[in-house]
Formats: sequence, C-alpha cells, structure tokens
Amino acid sequence: MRDATDADLPRIVGIYNSTVPTRLATADTEPVSVESRRPWFLAHTPGRHPILVHEDAGEILGWVSFQPFYGRPAYDRTAEISIYLAPEARGKGLGKRLLREAMDLTPELGIKTLLGFIFSHNGPSMRLFRGFGFEDWAKLPDIAEMDGREYSLSILGLRLRP
Repeated sequence: MRDATDADLPRIVGIYNSTVPTRLATADTEPVSVESRRPWFLAHTPGRHPILVHEDAGEILGWVSFQPFYGRPAYDRTAEISIYLAPEARGKGLGKRLLREAMDLTPELGIKTLLGFIFSHNGPSMRLFRGFGFEDWAKLPDIAEMDGREYSLSILGLRLRP
C-alpha cells in the first residue's frame, strides 16, 4: 500500500461508485463525482488520517481510508476505517490483506481505537472485521432507507494494543 495521490482520485471514486448499486457498502444511492469527493480527499493527511491505495501491475484494486472520529480532541486516537475493493478484486483475500496492513500502521498513525461503520446486512464486511477481532459495539436499527427498504448500521470497534 502507498499514500494516495491526486492522480489516484478518479480510480478511488470509480471503485467507490462500483459499490453504490450493491446497497452493501455505502449510503450513497447515486454515483458520486470526482469533484464532489475532492474535499473529502484533501481532508485526509498522510501520516495521520491517510488514504492508502493497493496496486497490482499498475492498477489500483483497492483503497483504505482513516477518518477522524467525531471531530473532538478527546477522540484524536480513534479513527473510522473504510476499505473498498474493485469488483474484480473482491472475494480473493485482498480485504484481509488491506485490513491487516492498515492495522499494522496504527501505531505510527497514533491510533488506539478503530471503528468500522458497516451496514448490518453486509455479511462479507461484517465477517472480515469480526475475523480481525472487531466487536459489535452498537447497532443503529433501520436508520438508512434505500429503494423503499430500511437498513441497519452496525458499529464495530477494536481497541488496539499499545
């Protein structure tokens, strides 16, 4: 994995948009544009809350982001982690690899607690995070509505060893 650059943003957005129709990984109901995601991208800082990309043969197949949690100083050592994979990379173990590599970076990022905000019906992501020791810390029932259906959001957490 490496820090994402501005040139990677179109591919990052493309991978993100590939999840929109699945109704599994994002509450966006329509694809987003590169320009609409630019402020989000610029808000991430390498060395603290980076966006990292995974390349294979020059092609970005997945990305990881660390997002500040709740925007208050007392939560500075807590981060939300997100992982998105290109359709052709899903179900092949890349998610496990990226989560492991991201977790290995947490000491140098100063992160002690990781949170995953995952739709409760997203079985693959729930299994991935639970497989790395994340626990169910909260469930927000039926807070998202897409296509006339309601969906719950699970918050999975992991306290990392110092």
